[in-house]
Amino acid sequence: MSRRDVMMALAAAGLPMAASAQEAWPSRPMQMTVPFPPGGQADVTARPVAAALERVFGQAVPVVNRPGAGGILGTSSVARAPADGYTALMALSSHAVLPESERIQGRTPAYTIEQFAPIARITADPTVFLVPADAPWRSIEELVEDAKKRPGAITFGSAGNYSTLHVAMAMFTGSAGIDMLHVPYQGGGPALTALLSGTLHALASGPGPALAHVKEGRLRALASWGQERLPGFEDVPTFIELGHPEVEFYIWTAVFVPAATPAPVQDRLRQALRQICESDEGLRRALDTAGSPIAYQEGAEFDRFFQQDSARLIRAVQRIGKVD
Repeated sequence: MSRRDVMMALAAAGLPMAASAQEAWPSRPMQMTVPFPPGGQADVTARPVAAALERVFGQAVPVVNRPGAGGILGTSSVARAPADGYTALMALSSHAVLPESERIQGRTPAYTIEQFAPIARITADPTVFLVPADAPWRSIEELVEDAKKRPGAITFGSAGNYSTLHVAMAMFTGSAGIDMLHVPYQGGGPALTALLSGTLHALASGPGPALAHVKEGRLRALASWGQERLPGFEDVPTFIELGHPEVEFYIWTAVFVPAATPAPVQDRLRQALRQICESDEGLRRALDTAGSPIAYQEGAEFDRFFQQDSARLIRAVQRIGKVD
């Protein structure tokens, strides 16, 4: 984009001409904030994306994990960050859920989705139902039968109350008519660690963080939340196959920036993300290996997906209701 084009865009947006310094964006490192601990789906996606952006920009793109309150702490920090393009958010599908959960709990939301501009979706993976390899259940049917005999005795973890992992499990338990004990953690990574250690009985996880552990025989996958069976999990039936047609859920990852970020900067970041998702073999290989292939969307297509998915998740959270 030429200097003249940038200045015209800034003028059209009502921004001061001094902001034309943004034409050199990025001229310094850009931070990618992950509002969850290392090891979860957002982190697994953010790290190879950041590395690929570094190759495009010639600038460092450090990944900063800011966990807390199920993702609210890190997300709200980006909402308050300067709208200059140097702080981006790698969000999960809980992005629109968390403000609604705060309202349900009688609190003022720490952020709203209107404070963010959506840039692009990177991945969209159905969650996978996991149990330890030495668990007694070898199928969902066996787990459901046991859970009906022992209400509240079988535990499941999540990345926090109303997180993506909580909502996915609530969809399943509601459909199956069972009561499982919810144990919230600070993120998907710690919840997965708890499952591996035997502290938890079950977990809904993105396929990326789970795949290696399933292949190594440390975890067993009983079902997935997608419409079709997942690559790498070809022997694992979907909940739809198992007679739960309403149990469909995806953990998606997407990049957002503060809403007031200048349009030319948003466009440059979007262009770079499109470029790496289309042609960076290192990124594609990293995400494929992690079991989380690229499912890129931007513009009107992503906006439409985000609005529809968010509405469905908000309805699910409203069904969960207030959590004591």
